Amino acid sequence: MANMKQHKLGWIGIGRMGYAMAERLAKAGCDITVWNRTRAKAEPLAKSGAKVADHLTDLAGCDIVFTMVSTGKDVKEVLFGPNGVMSRGGKPKIIVDSTSISLEESAEIRAKLADKGVRLLAAPVSGNAKVIKAGKLTVVASGPQDAFDAVSPYLEAIGRGVSYVGDGELSRIAKICHNVMLGVVIQNLCEITVLAEKAGMKRHAFLDFLNKSVMGSMFTAYKTPALSNLDFHVTFTPELLRKDIDLGLAAGRTHGVPMPTTSVTRDLVQTLIGNGYTDQDFSTLLLLQARASGIELKPENVNIGDGL
Repeated sequence: MANMKQHKLGWIGIGRMGYAMAERLAKAGCDITVWNRTRAKAEPLAKSGAKVADHLTDLAGCDIVFTMVSTGKDVKEVLFGPNGVMSRGGKPKIIVDSTSISLEESAEIRAKLADKGVRLLAAPVSGNAKVIKAGKLTVVASGPQDAFDAVSPYLEAIGRGVSYVGDGELSRIAKICHNVMLGVVIQNLCEITVLAEKAGMKRHAFLDFLNKSVMGSMFTAYKTPALSNLDFHVTFTPELLRKDIDLGLAAGRTHGVPMPTTSVTRDLVQTLIGNGYTDQDFSTLLLLQARASGIELKPENVNIGDGL
């Protein structure tokens, strides 16, 4: 078992995801100091053993600092801004960024950190706050191998595993590929679920069969309550899915890879948005599919676990 107090850790960004991730590190016994723009959101983490910082510069003495904020602009602000971590000359050894940012922004931040002798590990994640609490978050990381070796015990503590895919921004590409699959799979799942219903099956009965088969996955199980009970509270919005599909198609153009199923899915997600399904979960693709198939769905109100 790795010594979880071997490095002093800093954590920036206590949103839903950041809170759940930092909490797992604190509960694993790490020496962790957290900072959030709204301090009150970070304060409950003290109960789990985290220290709460007043200033970003308080994290400059940490060995490893994690960032989980909203945008690339926010990452730059918290690291390099006038009150950022490095604004008084101190600097961590490694920055681990799990924010969803573009390859270009990631490369720019990496270069700026390298000038200061700081290594960047780009570490996007797959999952949401509930997935983190269940210990099933997955992480994909890219950057210097020695930085990955130092950070991996902490990434393992946050979820159920971390994959190292190489240097530079490769983890950003891996995450884009992952989210493209999310779009294509949910669309296909909606098509076959509507087909099963129109042929006379209950949605939950069909999905129960699918989930027990070789085609079932953590994702199909996780989406079964939403598709059966028409509970579309947001885990991921159609606009965010469209953004990631666009990034995937752009990468396909750059690398000369045809992506026909992705292109069709992009049009369907755009149609979903055009029909006004913007403030609900992307799995509302089911409702679009039902309308296109001439049927109206009703919630089945069955009590089904999501497999987590």
